[in-house]
Amino acid sequence: MSLRDVLIDELRDLYSAENQLVKALPKTAKGAQSEELKQIFTDHLSQTRGQVERLKQIFEHLGKKPTGKHCNGMEGAIDEVKEALEEDEEGALLDAGIVGAAARVEHYEIAGYSAAILIATTLGETEVVALLKQTLAEEQNAAKLVMSTAKGILKQAYAQEADEAEPEKKPKSAKEKKSEADSKKDEREAAKNLTRSAQEVVAAEPGKKKK
Repeated sequence: MSLRDVLIDELRDLYSAENQLVKALPKTAKGAQSEELKQIFTDHLSQTRGQVERLKQIFEHLGKKPTGKHCNGMEGAIDEVKEALEEDEEGALLDAGIVGAAARVEHYEIAGYSAAILIATTLGETEVVALLKQTLAEEQNAAKLVMSTAKGILKQAYAQEADEAEPEKKPKSAKEKKSEADSKKDEREAAKNLTRSAQEVVAAEPGKKKK
């Protein structure tokens, strides 16, 4: 695989990510309680559609097709947003969860575009770099808007929590039980490596040959 192939792979990942967001953002905007937050997601939907077209332009410039890869990372990030929307909360408390998940989505994109820009710069693809930087600036601005709005939402959520009576504890759903079990499994597996050096951990990985 050449460095150019790596760039194409990164771009296809981003293309899939943006298309997934085009589908997810309307539901996110609809589910948000804050009008300001709704507007941020609505505006970003319009931006995201433009980002998809920009990526198509990049692929055309590179003589490649944009399809061929599903972005599992974005799928997972969007699942976090879906979980936040499904929480049994109202008002600012619901929005507080949405904000955290939305911020992770934006920073995932920021990381992806930053990596693609670095690779394209190394390859001397100046036109590609210029187009990617436009999108990166939009993603960075979206992240700032989400976090700026979050300040007011979190204050409202704290006040709302103080005003509400202690809710009755409901039985955990199957999804919640699985998530808790997976979390405990991760913790146990991580604990095994806490007392081992990094070199020992790497050497023990499947497929790693001992020198």
